Amino acid sequence: MTSSTDPSSSPGTRPSLWRHRNFRRYLTGQAASVTGSSISSMVIPVLAVLELDATTAEVAWLTFLGQLPPALLALHAGALADRHSKRKQMIVGDLVNATSLVSVPVAAALDWLSLPQLMVVAAVQGAAGVLHDAAAISLLPSLVDRSLLQRSNSRIGGLFAVAATAGSNLGAALTAFLGPARALLGDVFSYLISAWCTASIQAPNSPRPAAEGRRRLHAEIGEGLRYVNGDHRLRTLTLVNATTSFALALLNTLWALYLLRSLAMGATTFGVVLGLGALGAAAGALGAPALAARYGPGPMMLAALAITPLTQNPLLLASLGLVWQFAIGAALFLQLACAGAAGTTQRTIRQVVTADGMQARMQAVSTWLTSGARPVAALLAGGLGTWIGVRPTLVAGTCLLVIPLVVLYRSPLRSLLDMPGSPTATSPSAEAVTPPTPSVPIVPNPAVAVDVQHDRSSKGGP
Repeated sequence: MTSSTDPSSSPGTRPSLWRHRNFRRYLTGQAASVTGSSISSMVIPVLAVLELDATTAEVAWLTFLGQLPPALLALHAGALADRHSKRKQMIVGDLVNATSLVSVPVAAALDWLSLPQLMVVAAVQGAAGVLHDAAAISLLPSLVDRSLLQRSNSRIGGLFAVAATAGSNLGAALTAFLGPARALLGDVFSYLISAWCTASIQAPNSPRPAAEGRRRLHAEIGEGLRYVNGDHRLRTLTLVNATTSFALALLNTLWALYLLRSLAMGATTFGVVLGLGALGAAAGALGAPALAARYGPGPMMLAALAITPLTQNPLLLASLGLVWQFAIGAALFLQLACAGAAGTTQRTIRQVVTADGMQARMQAVSTWLTSGARPVAALLAGGLGTWIGVRPTLVAGTCLLVIPLVVLYRSPLRSLLDMPGSPTATSPSAEAVTPPTPSVPIVPNPAVAVDVQHDRSSKGGP
């Protein structure tokens, strides 16, 4: 995993991730990427509405086209990342993104910018982003020793939460000083930083069997699906991710509308509330290793999933007034702290128990399900909000947050007190896929026995 000359692996000392050169480069590049994506997430809607006079339906299509590629291409991107160099796939994704995005300020300067072009850029960004992310998430286990994965994911989750907030604020500042079109140059610059940092990582590529390159891509995709389904830990955590993503997507579709319109929350207060949420996500991610060590990964994730539906109560009970605004901000802090802690821990578990040759495809299955859930949930939220009203729809979304809790509670993972052991380093064959066997028991009682913070497209969604 790590090189023998890496300071982080010196015997007799506690490994320091900050002295780990490859991890620093990886973290810098990905943090720049998240910051830039947050700039675009803030700027593109402003550009569409204020500069191009987009209608509500056109804004919805713009959002839909940006979310569609991860749902369609995640499995293919994961198979490609396991087949080829992950670093090269990340660099290609970054450069394609930078090229497509720079066309917007150029077209605006020439007075050629149109809404169809913006929609094409959104679709290309979504496709290139999922290629980048499939390789980026699965590259981490090859950069650091698996004993350091929990701490690595903790640092990543905390920094990404801060980077996303900083990116939104930077996007607002760039829009004010440069205009929305030229503000996108900040995201273009972030892609170039990410590509440069990735190119400077010195990580050996895992050798692939010669025959594997001649296999059809759909065969490797099927292999990944069977691999995840064949391991109860991967299957459970993937279902937890997908059901959580669906419930939160339904809530998030109407959440801002409810706060700004029904509760008459001002734009400044709304920004402060979102800032508190980002701090909560950072706190949860950074505190995850200590919480998992003290209470066990399983009980900690179970408690986080149990608290999450309760954090919706201030929103559902709120009325006008400053006290309720503080209550909603505190609840969002707690909700995203739980998400950060559970997400960091479940992602580490999935990385630890997965064989090297299956990392990208394992991650891609989770991305495929979570990404596919978001547009469906958004459409359902719109329909229910129109039919029964915004507040009853938020109540329904809160009830849906109980489902991932039930899924985890019915799994042996609820009793997981220590991180599981690593699988053997062999790659699965095309004919038979055997789930990895841990080197230590994963639960105290063998009888019967939560993904967030990396996806550019979701800004840290599951």
